[in-house]
Amino acid sequence: MALKRARGPGGKLVVLEHTSGILKGNRLGDPHVRKLGVWLPSEYDQSAGRGLGKRFPVLWDLVGFTGSGLAHANWKPYSDNVPERVARLIHDRKMGPALIVFPDCFTALGGNQYVNSSALGNYADYLVRELIPFVDREFRTLASREHRGCFGKSSGGYGAIIHGMKYAQHWGAIADHSGDSYFDFVYGHDWPNTLVELTRFRAAKRKPGKYNALRESTRKGLAEGLDDGRVKRFLEHVWAKEKLSLGEGHAIMNLCMAATYDPDPRAPLGFRLPFNLESGERIDKRWQRWLDQDPINLVDKCKANLKTLRGIYIDCGWRDQYHIHFGTRTLSRRLASAGIKHTYEEFDDNHSDVDYRMDVSLPFLYKALKP
Repeated sequence: MALKRARGPGGKLVVLEHTSGILKGNRLGDPHVRKLGVWLPSEYDQSAGRGLGKRFPVLWDLVGFTGSGLAHANWKPYSDNVPERVARLIHDRKMGPALIVFPDCFTALGGNQYVNSSALGNYADYLVRELIPFVDREFRTLASREHRGCFGKSSGGYGAIIHGMKYAQHWGAIADHSGDSYFDFVYGHDWPNTLVELTRFRAAKRKPGKYNALRESTRKGLAEGLDDGRVKRFLEHVWAKEKLSLGEGHAIMNLCMAATYDPDPRAPLGFRLPFNLESGERIDKRWQRWLDQDPINLVDKCKANLKTLRGIYIDCGWRDQYHIHFGTRTLSRRLASAGIKHTYEEFDDNHSDVDYRMDVSLPFLYKALKP
């Protein structure tokens, strides 16, 4: 059912409502009825009366952490939103007409990595088993992987490269902008700050004096990556707010990653933590669960899938404040060592406000996926 038809420059945005069976009953209680934005180029309506109508390639926009698909269709100061950007690129003949899909994969933990998790929900299945067939039924798409691609930045970039690695039967090409990789750098360095933030919600109030480090670090399953109650209290605190501090924002991000990479239905919150909340020691068994899903460690395992893609584009600013450029360099090196053709570019910028890089990636994807 179409809820909204907002005309944009050279095209129009259609907003649909989709009821998901896969997301229904997810542990976080997030909604399973969601809006799905689809941008149609002007050529879509122009070709509608010609027999059965022309069919078009489809590009799926996977937004970053704390984002939601339709946010990329919002007005932006000093810059194009994604529909405006694509319309301009088509008008300037830098790419041909394509549909752009904006899925909503937001969660109560602030975001998604577009994978399956018993703690968050099965968002990979949501995309490939529900939304792709839904879009192909509702619109005149070229409904095959050879003409379907995905792109994203940060968490969305991670989602794009992971889908290229694990779900290549659904995607023909991917573009990864500053996607999470080399987890030892991108996540490991920030966990001490998260541990300090969570200490505010420790049950027992601290007093100056003697501290029994052995007892405190081994109680309530802390050595096994379990929550002693402070994570639950922290989440209840931030869910009751409308504005999070910088520390709170980074803390909920790291908790979201724990729910993504190390879900455990038996754990109090449905996931385990990679660091002891009290001592700060890394729990190697738990951290290994994260490393198992680090793109730099998946290249050899997913080599056959990656080689079937018609295009792989990766880029990152060489001043990325989360140090992701070290991860994308390592990822590119390992792809090259495995004989996987790809394009890797760097640019003079950091992690923030780099949507202008889509001026490079979207024409790349269209060229790889065009009829």
